[in-house]
Amino acid sequence: MLPTKIQQESTEREQTNVSLREERTEADREMTANRLVTEKDADAVLEHARDNADAVLVAAREKADNTADATTSQETQAAIAEDREVEDSTLRDERAAADKDVRRERQVRAGILTRLLPLERDATDQYLLTERARSDDALATRDDFLAMVSHDLRDLLNGIVVSSQLLAQKLEKHTDRDGLLLETTRIERYGARMNRLIGDLVDIASIDAGKLAMQTVQGDVASLVVEAVEALQITASARGVSLAVREIQQPCLAEFDHDRMLQVLGNLVTNSIKFTPKGGSIRVQCERVGDWLEFCVDDTGEGIPAAMLEAIFERFRQVGKNDRRGLGLGLYISRCIVEAHGGNIRAESSPGQGTQMHFTLPLSAKHSH
Repeated sequence: MLPTKIQQESTEREQTNVSLREERTEADREMTANRLVTEKDADAVLEHARDNADAVLVAAREKADNTADATTSQETQAAIAEDREVEDSTLRDERAAADKDVRRERQVRAGILTRLLPLERDATDQYLLTERARSDDALATRDDFLAMVSHDLRDLLNGIVVSSQLLAQKLEKHTDRDGLLLETTRIERYGARMNRLIGDLVDIASIDAGKLAMQTVQGDVASLVVEAVEALQITASARGVSLAVREIQQPCLAEFDHDRMLQVLGNLVTNSIKFTPKGGSIRVQCERVGDWLEFCVDDTGEGIPAAMLEAIFERFRQVGKNDRRGLGLGLYISRCIVEAHGGNIRAESSPGQGTQMHFTLPLSAKHSH
């Protein structure tokens, strides 16, 4: 079964958390490495400066010794050596104290960073939790709003359709009967299209919440296919497209949700009618293969580019960027329904060569997953 939107969001958030932990670990590693490199470079610069200072001092002392009077007494030379030893000792002490101060300062800075970094990350985590809570609230509000609006819109649409039917009955004897009947027919057709769109949106909300209703019972697949084709026969004829059922073995029984599978076949056949030019043909077939039933809706339409064969089953996806023949939800919903039954759905096509939409259905619920 296709994962629900809630499960997908939970998985995505866990992946985000894992990625965040990995990035923080890597950031800590890089920060430590950069700090050690910086300290090593600073120590090298200091050591180089000290070496230069020592070299200058040695050179100065050698020059002083070379220019000293040869008659300088041993006592004076000993005093100079003693003074130099004191200077050298003092210099070593000063350098040791300076090194100690540097180490202490580095420890203090590292300690401050160690204390500040968790605080900054806690603030980031809290912000992330807050944003997620807001997102969850917004999604819950959206779904509740969608459910209420869809219910109210359906009531209004049903009222429009009923009123149109009543008008059609009363126009039997009107002088402009044909023209007015045409208008009422249009109202009914537009209402039916709006009702289908609302139904798709309601199904999407149900899929996201993991509550897509299924009532699986044993039924005759041959009758199901015939019913789907007969329901769309007038639509196909109006567009000049031939629609027929290829011979199906009788009887052909399986366990499925009748209305949902009728919805799948209706979506696939409707898509074929949309994209098949006048004079084209559509054939619907079903055959048993082991413990499975394999359906195929085969048309002679304009075809689908290879790069889009998987993408067309995503929500809000159309074959063409500027295609406005629907919301791009039918195939996504069909995939969810088929996979909820334990089957799978796929498309085979190439531009200009027609399209074959295949899906499978297990003969019994024990084969579904």
